This record gives sequence, C-alpha cells and structure tokens, in this order.
Amino acid sequence: MTVESVIDLLISRGLIDDSQRDEYIVAGNESEVDITQAVEQMGIIQRDQLFQLVAQDIGGEYYDLNEFEPAQQVLMAVPAGTAKLYQAFPIQFVDGGLQVAIANPLEPQNLEELGFSLNQTIIPAVAPPEQIAELIERFYYGGGGAGEGGSAGAGESDALAAIRAEVEALSGEDLEEESNSAPIIRYVDLVLYQAIKEKASDIHFEPFEDDFKIRYRVDGALYEMAPPPQHLKAAITSRIKVMSGLNIAETRLPQDGRITKEINDKPVDMRVSTLPTAFGESVVLRVLDRSNVNLDLETLNLEPEIYEYVTDTIEKPNGIFICTGPTGAGKTTTLYACLRRINTEESKLLTAEDPVEYDMDGIMQVPVNDGIGLTFGRVLRAFLRQDPDKILVGEMRDLETAQIAIQASLTGHLVLSTLHTNDAPGAVTRLIDMGCEPFLVAATLEGVLGQRLLRRICPDCRVAYNPTAAVLAQLGLNEADTGGREFYTGQGCDSCNDTGYRGRQGLFELLDMSDPLRELVAQRAATVVLQQKAKELGMKTLREDGLRNIFDGITSIEEVLKYT
Repeated sequence: MTVESVIDLLISRGLIDDSQRDEYIVAGNESEVDITQAVEQMGIIQRDQLFQLVAQDIGGEYYDLNEFEPAQQVLMAVPAGTAKLYQAFPIQFVDGGLQVAIANPLEPQNLEELGFSLNQTIIPAVAPPEQIAELIERFYYGGGGAGEGGSAGAGESDALAAIRAEVEALSGEDLEEESNSAPIIRYVDLVLYQAIKEKASDIHFEPFEDDFKIRYRVDGALYEMAPPPQHLKAAITSRIKVMSGLNIAETRLPQDGRITKEINDKPVDMRVSTLPTAFGESVVLRVLDRSNVNLDLETLNLEPEIYEYVTDTIEKPNGIFICTGPTGAGKTTTLYACLRRINTEESKLLTAEDPVEYDMDGIMQVPVNDGIGLTFGRVLRAFLRQDPDKILVGEMRDLETAQIAIQASLTGHLVLSTLHTNDAPGAVTRLIDMGCEPFLVAATLEGVLGQRLLRRICPDCRVAYNPTAAVLAQLGLNEADTGGREFYTGQGCDSCNDTGYRGRQGLFELLDMSDPLRELVAQRAATVVLQQKAKELGMKTLREDGLRNIFDGITSIEEVLKYT
C-alpha cells in the first residue's frame, strides 16, 4: 500500500487531521519499514486494526494467512508471473468471482488490470504484504526466493515461458482483439516487470525479417531474452502503444508516448518511442524508475574539489553551467541532483525538457514539443517573463537556444544545460561553432562538467589480477607507474548475471572558467589549446579520473579504455 493512500484513509476516518497530511507522508516515505508498520510506530493505529480498516474501505475481508493452504484449483487460476507482478495471492472461488489477497488493495487500477488479465471478476481481500509475498514464493517458486532453489530471475523466466505457451496459441490475425487479449497483456506486463527487476534502463522490441527480438540494457550493456513468436510482433507492439496512449492504426510515422505503472508499490515511468522499419515498428522503452535513481549530489561520487566547485557554482545568482558527454552519460541525472540541491522556497526554478524525465516537487517543468512549435527557444523566451531565479534547459541544440540562455545569464539568471561533446573543453568551441559570440561565451560560462558512465566491478566476485605490459601501455602506464597497486576484474556470479559488473560509476572532468581560459575563449582558441591550458591549471581529464577508479578497485581497465 502506498503511503499517500494509507494516510488519506486515516484522514477520512478522522484518525489524523488533514493539516498533518504532508507531515505524515514525509514521515512514512522516510521510514525504514512499510507504511502499515510505520503508522503503528507513530502511535496512530495498530497494524491489525489498519488492515481491518482497509478491508472495510474496499468492502472485502481481512485474512491472517499464516497457516493458509490454497486449493490447487484456486492456485492455478492465477499464473505465477501475474501473482508476482501484482503481489496478489488467490484465496478461494466465491459467488461472483475469485477472492484474491492483494498487497495494494487501495489502488483500484491494480484490481482492474488483474481482473482484465485473468479474465475474472476479482473480489479483493486484505492480508499483511509479507504473508502474501511468502505464499507466492512458497507455492509458485518452490519457497526458494533468490538464494534458495535458484535465482528470482529464473522464476520469472519460468513464468514468461508459461505465458509464452498461451501467446503462441494466438493466430496473430485479429490485431486489435489480440493486443487486448489476456495472454498478450500478461506477457507484456511480465516483460516490463522482469526488466524493472533486473534494473534495466531500456527495453528494446525489435522486428526483423525472421524473428522478433526483445533486449534489455542493464548497466549500459544489452542482453537478449527469449523471443516471443514472430507472428505476434504486431499484437505486442500494439499492446505497448495502447498502454502509452499512442495511435495503434498509425504505423508509418514515429510516435512518442509514456507509460506510468506502479510495480511492487514503486512508481515507474516508461518513455515510449516507436520507429517504423522495413519489418514492422521498433519500440524502445526508456525506464525511469524513480526508486532506482538517487538524485543527490553526494551519491555521484564526485571528487571533493569537483563537488565543492559544483555546489558553489549552482548557488551563484547568474552564469551558465554545462554538463557534457554522449547520450546515456548521466548528464540529466547530474543536473537533476543540482536542481534538487537548490530547490528551496526562496528560489523559483523552471525547466524546459524533451521530455520531462522525473517529476520534481516545487519545480515548474515544461515538456518541449517541436511538433506544435513549442521549441526550446520559445519556452526559454516565455521563461524570462515568469520571474525565474534558475533555469534548466534540457539541451542547447541550436543557436537560438544558446543565445537566449546567454541573454538569460546576462540578465541575472543561473542557467543549467547539457551539450553533446566528447570532453569539457569541446563544449566551449561547440557554442562558438554554433554562432555564439566568443566574448559573450567567455563572460557568461562558469564551468563545464564532462562525464561518462562506466560499469562497476561486482563486489561479490571481484578478484585481483596482473595486467600485461601491453594493456598497461594502452593506458599510457608501465609497471613502474603502478607503484605495486593491485588491479581488479569481475569473474562473474549470480549477483551480476555472470557479467562481472554490477551498477555504474561516473567519470568526471571539470573545466573551471578561470580568467586565463576566458582570454583564450575570447580569442577563439582551439579545443586542443583550451584543453592544454586547463590541464596546466589543474584540470584532471576523464582518463585520469578513470585511473583513479581503477586504482580504487571500483572499475576495470577495459571499461576505462572503452569510455575514455
């Protein structure tokens, strides 16, 4: 159950005052236990009484499922994957439908989706969430969980395999009907659930002449999963388009949409992009799992000097601060962490994004839409009439946007933005190449943070090894330079799906626009000259930050060579 739904229920029953709502929501979100335990710790109501209150509210029953043994017929009514996805466990058949204990009964959408996917009328019941989870593990996955009797991922594969058998029975002829059929709904839901469980950042549905691939991107690398039947690619694509509010009849043009789902009580947004290809529509979902992203500057593992510089710069009243790097380098996450740091009652913050990736309280966020003429330039001009203090521009992609950003900086606003360049000094020359006046760039630019994202070595299977002289030479090192330090690599284990890597780590280089650099910028100095001068003034390059991470045992030589 979500914190908000429980607090609203307690307010409706007069157990807490409406004026205390925000205070209790914050306390519930910050609590280390779930909300049903948190309200008991706060002294509002006993946990058992809360469950009975929820049961009354939904017109259902409250069960203690400690000793519960379901009938086999009832158990078969809900597939394993669906039970896991919705955290729902079948109790019994009753007049009117199937009685199911569900971990989040206060969310009507979950009940509707569950009933639709099972083609059953669902009679909701209430039980402690931990009992529901334990029953699902025991009766559907052999009681193992991850760590006993195999990994949780293997259980999900079994669930997908079971649904795939149902999916294969479909003909693929009636597109609209089959895209809304129970097997297709369950299959797509499970693919999304599996991706989120594996902490995937993107899900790719790719049509080819002879097959239909599904791939996940985890920690920057793509992994392929067992494909569905090729003749159902249109039905699966249409299901995703229905979920994201796109036009399923339009297959000739690219479309963009968004899916918002709550999975395991966690809000997950998915950005959907379709692309017409020779063999059907390719669909890519960018997973924006809010619970999986920590938008705090402290967690970015910046070096102390860079951290201090960034925190000082984003507090300045005016100027431009740019994050640069290729797509997927974590630029947006860094800037969101900066925004969160300066998001106070005293500041008016506005963002122009394409699209808005994470909703942030207290910040006016505007999605850019070129299709209707709502460009970055037009939004920025409107921003200047909204009395902002600080502005985030998703990307400086043209001269108009860059010029207005410079104008905003000159008129007393701090502007944060991104650019796609290979390194920090390259961002300066990119602005000038766009057509910005060098003296204006020199006057307004405060600093550029170049970054990359590379994979961290899995701590569970990390081992030391001695790299060859040839590998060290690629890093520009010899054995004498290493000073006897140990190098590490990941052997591969269950925790990291045998990849040797788990999680990602940022590499950073900071170009601080000091007076000597401003003079060079005003003279239109080349990138190489700016880089050399910055290094003389103390700038550590991405490669040097990569070496620091190698020597600290955080990442491998291969990752640093790949990204720097």
